[in-house]
Amino acid sequence: MAILQPEKQFSVEQLQPFYGFLNEEEQELVKATSIVQRFKKNQIIYTNQEQPPGLFCLMKGKVKIFKEGVGGRGQIVDLIKPIEFFGYRALFAEENYLTSSITIEESYVLLIPRDHLKYCIRQNNNLAMYFIKMLAKDLGVSNQQTISLTQKHIRGRLAEALLFLRDTYGLEEDGATLSIFLSREDLANLSNMTTSNAIRTLSNFSSEKLITVDGRKVKIINEEALRRVSLLG
Repeated sequence: MAILQPEKQFSVEQLQPFYGFLNEEEQELVKATSIVQRFKKNQIIYTNQEQPPGLFCLMKGKVKIFKEGVGGRGQIVDLIKPIEFFGYRALFAEENYLTSSITIEESYVLLIPRDHLKYCIRQNNNLAMYFIKMLAKDLGVSNQQTISLTQKHIRGRLAEALLFLRDTYGLEEDGATLSIFLSREDLANLSNMTTSNAIRTLSNFSSEKLITVDGRKVKIINEEALRRVSLLG
């Protein structure tokens, strides 16, 4: 892992509304102590049971958060996009990480050191409330995800996963192709199913003209129908 001084294209000023909540002293502290880390594709950022060094924010690239389950099978629990914080649950709980994170493509990650962040939060009620709201929203998403992964049929789960990818990373210039190319295994791990089920369900969606598949590229042909499949489960 190469550690770089923050480049001009990456700065804490980009972290809005976070940066806007800081007073002048806090802004200078965060700017002086933050670093930018460059990660290659498929490089680990942090691992399960590590102690959080601080607050991560993805500046450029794509990152997946995953948890290894029974038998070593992985479950993708979140996908991170620029500009988005991650890994903060363990930081605020003063626990080791319960998940791991890895890059999907070359990525740049800004790190705000733990002690300096906590100093700002103790001094700044608005900043504290900002993170409380983030954690509360995460809890709501987690509750909904639990229902989806345990009660929806595999068709509904995969449709929801494809729409989640669309909403998170957007589409290519053609307005239909997902702007992220995941392996079949990753799609399965995101949807809580076996890889073979993911392959078969993708093929069924393609036959039904909901999507087209070209290698790792997925193009959404009928978004309304795909959302209906997701909704009905």
